[in-house]
Amino acid sequence: MRLYLLALNPTDSVTEGFLPAAARLGLAVTVLTDQPDAHRAAYTGPADPPEVLHCEVRDFREVVGLISRHHPADAVFSNSDHLQTQTALAADYFGLPAKDWRATLRAKNKAQLRRHLAAAGLDAVRALELAPGQPVSELDPPFPCVVKPREGVASEDVALVADASELAARCAEIRQRRPQDALVVEEFLTGELHTLETLGDGVRRHVLGGFRTRLSPPPHFVEEALEFVPEHPRPVVDQVLAQLDALGVGLGACHTEFVVQPDGRARLIEVNYRAIGDQCDLMLARLLDIPYFEHVLRVHLGGTLPADLGARSGRHGYNRPVLADRAGTLTAAPAAQEHEDDGVQLVYRPFRALGEHHEHHRTNRDYLGVVWAVGSDRRAVDGAVDRFLAANRWEITP
Repeated sequence: MRLYLLALNPTDSVTEGFLPAAARLGLAVTVLTDQPDAHRAAYTGPADPPEVLHCEVRDFREVVGLISRHHPADAVFSNSDHLQTQTALAADYFGLPAKDWRATLRAKNKAQLRRHLAAAGLDAVRALELAPGQPVSELDPPFPCVVKPREGVASEDVALVADASELAARCAEIRQRRPQDALVVEEFLTGELHTLETLGDGVRRHVLGGFRTRLSPPPHFVEEALEFVPEHPRPVVDQVLAQLDALGVGLGACHTEFVVQPDGRARLIEVNYRAIGDQCDLMLARLLDIPYFEHVLRVHLGGTLPADLGARSGRHGYNRPVLADRAGTLTAAPAAQEHEDDGVQLVYRPFRALGEHHEHHRTNRDYLGVVWAVGSDRRAVDGAVDRFLAANRWEITP
C-alpha cells in the first residue's frame, strides 16, 4: 500500500513520528514537497528513506496531477497546518478517506472559523477581517484586541494591542513582512490557555487529554511550557467538542487551543486540524503508551479506531522549549539526546543547528530546542527537565 505524505519543511512529527509509523505498517511512502532537498537531507537514518518528489503542494491541482501520473494512492495525508485543505481535496478526488475540505478551510481560516461558530449559535467572538491594503482606520475593533494573520501559525505575527494607534503600528509591521496576507482583528479572550487533543475515525472520537500552556508576557503569545492534563472538566470538554462538531472536525488528529472564562465558557483560540507539534505529539504517544501515529495513519487508510485505545494513565508530562532571547548565530548548544533515570524518560531535540543565524521573532520560531520528560511522579518529571536546562548552555553570538 502507498501513502502520499504532503509536507513543507521536514518536521519532527514527520521524521520521528509518521515515517517510522508508516514503516511499521508496511507502507511505501512518497513525500510530496516543494522543499525536496531539505527532506532528502533529513532522511539519513538507518531505515530506507522514503521517495521524495518535488511538487507545488500548496496547489491541490498539482498534487492530483502528480499522483495521477505516478503510483496509485491508498492514502493521501499531511500533518502540515498549511496543507490540510489541499490534502483533503486530493484524497477526495481519488475516492480515498478524506477530511471534509470545508472543515479544514474553517479551521485554517480564522475569520471563517469565527463566522461559522457564530452562525451555529455556539460562540460569537467579535472578529474583523482586514484585507491586504485595506486601511486600518476602516475598522472599529474592541480594545484591547488581538491582531494576527488570517491563516497564520506558531504565534507568528500575533500581538495584543491596546488602542487604535498601536493597532495601526502593528498592522504596518506585519504588512511589511506579509503584504499579501489578510489579517484578523478580534476581541482579546482572557483566561488560562489550554489544549484538547482528539483522534477520530469519522464515527468514533477519542479525547486523549490536553495541555496547560504557559505563555510569555503580552503583547506576544510565545508558548513557554506545556504541562499534560489527563482530563479537563467534563463541561469544558463538552463545549469544545460541540464546537468541533459544528466545524465538521472528525477524521484523524486535531489540536484545539481554548481558554476557560470566569463564567465557565470554553472559547476557542484556534483549531489546528492535525497533530500537536513541537515534540508534544511524540510526548503524548510516550505518555499514553499507544501507537498514536499508527492510529492516525490507519484512519486515513480507511481503518477504524478501537473502542478502547488502551491508553496508560497516571503519568505526568512536561514540555519546555528553549527560547532565543535575541537575534544572532547559535554558537553553543547540546546535541540531541534521550535517557531514562529513576523512572523518568527525558528527551531533548534541537531545533536549530550550530552556526545558524536567525532574527529574533518573539514567536515559537525562536525555539532553539525542546526538552520534555514523562514519568509517574510529577515532581521527578519537572525536576529532570529543570536539571537538564540548568546543566546545559545555549549561546547566541550577535
